[in-house]
Amino acid sequence: MTTEDRTAADSVTGTADWDERVAAVWAGFDRNPDTDAADFRALIDALVAELPADSPSGPFERACAWDSTGHSDKAVPLYREALALGLDGYRGRRAKIQLSSSLRNLGQAEEGVKLLSPELVGVSDELDDAVRATLALCLASLGREREGLSLALGALAPHLPRYQRSMANYARLLVEPDGQSPAQPEK
Repeated sequence: MTTEDRTAADSVTGTADWDERVAAVWAGFDRNPDTDAADFRALIDALVAELPADSPSGPFERACAWDSTGHSDKAVPLYREALALGLDGYRGRRAKIQLSSSLRNLGQAEEGVKLLSPELVGVSDELDDAVRATLALCLASLGREREGLSLALGALAPHLPRYQRSMANYARLLVEPDGQSPAQPEK
């Protein structure tokens, strides 16, 4: 670990807010991709040990750490535990996205689709595109590429400097049975 990473690790025992200390450990991990996975997970485990046993944030953070170090199989039960303990709001939505992605990696994409589909009509926030991207991957894994591409294009369209309307229409037409072309493309 670098000196910066040690500073982040040292802050685990400091007086900073718990979420800030978690963010510092993640920032250290993100800065140094060569960080030992076990050391990183140990830092997360130390932070989680500070929480009450029934806190949904604990299993969520542990799931994220396992997932980010290539162990979807160990992450899935922890995401499920966090959600069962009542993880909601922004972290709850992140857990559903990450759980769906991990399920897809483990060959259980259908469960990922079932978990994320309700998120398309739920509360809208900055995670909307991540929901659509992960759902698109799950759909593609199930051989439903047109639906997945439609979601991905629909998520991308608002971010384009031009052609937003055309791309949104093309995304819609990928899954509509009539298959009519949109009016003239934007110039």
